Amino acid sequence: MSQQASLYADLKVLRADETCGFLLTTESFIKWYHATGPQQLVILGEMGCGKSVAMAFLQQHLKKRNDQLPSPKICGYYCRDDGTRKDIQMFAVLILSLLDQLPGLKKPFIADYRQAQLDGNYDPAADPEILEGLLQRMLEGIDRPIFFVIDGLDECDRSSRDNLLRLLKTLSQRFSGFKSVISFRPQEDILEQLGNTLRIELGPDAERDALIVESAVEKQLSHLSTIVKALVINELSPRACGSAIWTRMTVKLIQALKITKLDPMQVFLKEMPLPDDLSTLYNSLLSQYTSSITENEYDARTALKLLSICRRPLSILELTWAVTLNAARYISTVDELSKRVDCQRVMSLITPFINRVDFNDLKRHQVRLLHQSMKEFILKEWTSDQPFPRDSKKEQYLLLDEISTEVLFSDEQLAIAELPQEIDLFNDGEESVDYDPYCSWESWEEDMIRFDPTERGFGEFFVYASSHWLDHFGAITVEPLPSLVSVENLCQAGSTRLHNWTQQNCRPGCTIMPRYQFDSCLYDPLGITSLYGSEAMLQNLLAKSDFEKMKYLREPAMAAADQILRWGDVSRLKIIFFDGNLGHQLQNLEFFRLILKRWYEPSKRWNKPGINRHNWEILFDLVDCIPDKMVREKWGKDLLCAAASAGCVPMIQRLIRAAHKMKELQSEMLRGIEEDFEDTTLYVAIRTGHISIIDFLLGAGANLKVRDQGGNTPLHLAAEGGCTDIVRRLLNGSDKDAKNHAGKTALQIATERRNSDLVKVLQT
Repeated sequence: MSQQASLYADLKVLRADETCGFLLTTESFIKWYHATGPQQLVILGEMGCGKSVAMAFLQQHLKKRNDQLPSPKICGYYCRDDGTRKDIQMFAVLILSLLDQLPGLKKPFIADYRQAQLDGNYDPAADPEILEGLLQRMLEGIDRPIFFVIDGLDECDRSSRDNLLRLLKTLSQRFSGFKSVISFRPQEDILEQLGNTLRIELGPDAERDALIVESAVEKQLSHLSTIVKALVINELSPRACGSAIWTRMTVKLIQALKITKLDPMQVFLKEMPLPDDLSTLYNSLLSQYTSSITENEYDARTALKLLSICRRPLSILELTWAVTLNAARYISTVDELSKRVDCQRVMSLITPFINRVDFNDLKRHQVRLLHQSMKEFILKEWTSDQPFPRDSKKEQYLLLDEISTEVLFSDEQLAIAELPQEIDLFNDGEESVDYDPYCSWESWEEDMIRFDPTERGFGEFFVYASSHWLDHFGAITVEPLPSLVSVENLCQAGSTRLHNWTQQNCRPGCTIMPRYQFDSCLYDPLGITSLYGSEAMLQNLLAKSDFEKMKYLREPAMAAADQILRWGDVSRLKIIFFDGNLGHQLQNLEFFRLILKRWYEPSKRWNKPGINRHNWEILFDLVDCIPDKMVREKWGKDLLCAAASAGCVPMIQRLIRAAHKMKELQSEMLRGIEEDFEDTTLYVAIRTGHISIIDFLLGAGANLKVRDQGGNTPLHLAAEGGCTDIVRRLLNGSDKDAKNHAGKTALQIATERRNSDLVKVLQT
């Protein structure tokens, strides 16, 4: 009784009545209070949402109401993890509360108690069944309304909870003046027992959160200046998200730290740690709901870790399948795994940490952590405890056998995929669909044809694993890294497994029509890791993999380079370029031509090459690293010609700068000019109009008397191009009177083209 009185007093101090007043105006409360017959009211709310405060408010409010004669008697009870959650304690306190409020009941109660002793029960107070009977007999002698207010029913063990619910049901049926209100976290088994009982659900409410924060600050931090209190209120209110307990403990922490000044408070709120009291509470809840059994706690931790890192809410089935796989040993097939899945068990272990779920829809993406503080708790407490042990006997879900032996789409589905989507064949086409740039994928795909991978034997976690494992793969930056064997098996070039998960990856909503194209034939372990893995994982793969194995494409570095240039981070190319095992595959003309090709492609759309997300400077700078190789393998001239043809000035500048520093590279740039003018850098430079290349070649001593197959000298070509600046540069060292095979001089060509400026230059 003293514990209960102390707790009630604490809740009264914490309470902000303005945050609870809405309860009295709800339809459920009004129906319950004014009902002539027996009634029961349920207050539902997730952990920390303020149920206990709300129940304390209702208890006090019911005591103050005097609109009923004779006035009702109120008996309250608060179940806690402190020895107060057993049915025997509940029944004893309710009895004592009635005796305290109605002294006239003491004499008959003592008589009944002694009779129980005479019947052979030496200590009736230790027997919940006897106490239940005594409580019923007490109510038989009461001629006024009685209210039982029971908070935290879900804190009780199943037996005590069932006994209390049975008692409340019996009392409601036997005594017309009896009413009860109970609160608990939403749990399906309790809700099923209560049936269609009147309910009030306490959910997140921004306005209510702000009032709770403001009340807590004004009561506990009243000594702070107005501006500091305003800062705390403004920062904590949007973070509360319905968790009154987080608000209370955070304000308590600020009070304990004795922060008073504005700047230190700003720093604290920016880096706000998880209150130790909250960690203690979460650990206690975990022990309570797992019964401190090792296997239960392991599975609960796995589930909570998954929820703390998942990229979208999981379905009940997805979470349960993932937890089951992590706990199982020697599982290699989806079929074996399916036989071990127990959704009710897994969800029961983590009930206080998650939002309310609907067990009627096991596939809906609905399971999420209740509050951000729980994620902080998981990261703080369990970071050293890996969610997925790197045990060679543990399998990543996508490595289960069926995913490499079955094909994702049936022939019928493949045929459907070829048909137009979202088209009504019977519509006359008068209605048009307006384009919405803010439309989500989910909305866009709402009416599309869908498929179910479970029908192909891929199980319930296949969609999430396929759609999001790359996100997690890219987030792993420290040891222990995923094993290379598993990555290579998962991404083996040309494999059915790679094809299956990549096809699902581009269809996260399970629509037949993909969100984007993903051609698995273009990828292997290096390509996937280069695009989606962390840099640490890429370095690890480059250092330890055998790229001669059949799991890789024939030229893995070039294949990866092409995909990186299309979709990825080009800094990854630099890593591969300098790798001791694979770098040689990129240190060649073919690689730089690929760079120029991808750089030039956007010009088709934007009329300006190089417009995309890449930092091309990183790639162009690679030219400075291999001048010796360009000379030795004789492809420096070809690269400069390719850069000129693509109009890639940044690469041209780097090649010329490198050639100025290295005489051998200058000679390489002039190679072949005497044998075949059309296959030289000078020819390409004149044709493409790159003056910087021409200046470089002239400075290097380029021969201006060479001719192409039509007898044209460099000056002839410049006259055809019509650029006076190029013609001026070529005049010194050229024969102006030279004629091509058509018998024309450069001046005649300029005259025929009616280029008066060029004519004047050639006549000087």
